Amino acid sequence: METTDRPRALRFRLAGQSLGRRSPKSELGAVAGAVAVQNTPPGSAGQALHARLTGLTPRGLQAEVETGRTLVQLWAMRGAPHLVPVEDAAVYTTGLLPDGEESCLHFIQGATDHLARFGLGATDAVEYTCEALPGVLDGRHLSKDELGAALAEKVGEHLPPRLRGAWTEPDGLGSNTYGQSVVRYALYVVSLHGVLCIASQPRGNARFALTEQWLGRRLPSWEAGRARAELVRRYLRCHGPSTSAEFATWSGTAPAFAAASWELVAGELTEVGYRDGSAWVLTEDLPTLREPPAAQGVRLLPPHDPLLATRDRAALVAGDRARRQVWRSQGNPGVVLADGEVVALWRPSKKGNTVTIGVEGFGPLDDEVREAITREAETLAPFRGARNARVTVTSPG
Repeated sequence: METTDRPRALRFRLAGQSLGRRSPKSELGAVAGAVAVQNTPPGSAGQALHARLTGLTPRGLQAEVETGRTLVQLWAMRGAPHLVPVEDAAVYTTGLLPDGEESCLHFIQGATDHLARFGLGATDAVEYTCEALPGVLDGRHLSKDELGAALAEKVGEHLPPRLRGAWTEPDGLGSNTYGQSVVRYALYVVSLHGVLCIASQPRGNARFALTEQWLGRRLPSWEAGRARAELVRRYLRCHGPSTSAEFATWSGTAPAFAAASWELVAGELTEVGYRDGSAWVLTEDLPTLREPPAAQGVRLLPPHDPLLATRDRAALVAGDRARRQVWRSQGNPGVVLADGEVVALWRPSKKGNTVTIGVEGFGPLDDEVREAITREAETLAPFRGARNARVTVTSPG
């Protein structure tokens, strides 16, 4: 069995995500489609794409979302908002769409206790919410709170009268009622039907619309098997070598659902030795894995950048302490990538028209890297809503 190592796997992933070398901005659709860029918090997608494309501006990205409507924001992997090309949207919706009660409940497992309280199945909650959505959202753009309140009222009509009082009681999750929380969880799966999208610019607060009304057309339709197979391929091009279990965690899908998707492309995969075990890569990508291109330059990757969604965290960041600093329970920092290695954390703060990028190195940063960070910060500033940037650096030694 052929083997590979951490440096080659990392360079392979960087190349697949356009982080080895920047792509021209004319390849915006291809780059966004390859990685499906998470937009958490709002504005992160633009920063992630800035790290991958030359000459991209916030205005240009906004035009593609709001005018050209070539990109659309949808809830996708792990129930998180992602920016994807309209033409590829089925990969990241239909490719994740649960095929039964078990896979549906896994995708919204936070709703388990709420559903049990009302004797609802996960698929029932999704069906009722999907059924009510057009009447509630027709011709409107609603916030998540507004949408949850309106849908809960409609979905509650499916409950026996004896349970409707409890449906409207506060559940302790913010200002939600039990019913509002149930439908808000269900919406993560409703989005995978391609009928719901986020109708706002990438930096704006999320407001939701019917996808067909926002785009002026329906999303392109893919057969489920085709979409699920293509999702595995795209995952492996950006995160391989990998395993079905890691794919399940990355996608937020049930292990059995992920394994079935993985099996759809089994004939296209090659097993390789990696991390004292086995992992898989697309056979057509083996030549690139054997001799991946070197990564060049400095990038400021935002929290939740597609690269940071890797399940192979040890390959990306060495040391338990450093990994705990990068992947926190909340308030994650961004990371500084220098010639393909994560060398520092960064956090922004904004005052007036200036954003300050506070960099904390994992080790000493030489003058060349510091100068490159400053240049990168200057081009990133508009994506942080600023005209100017300044950089502060702290590092051991």
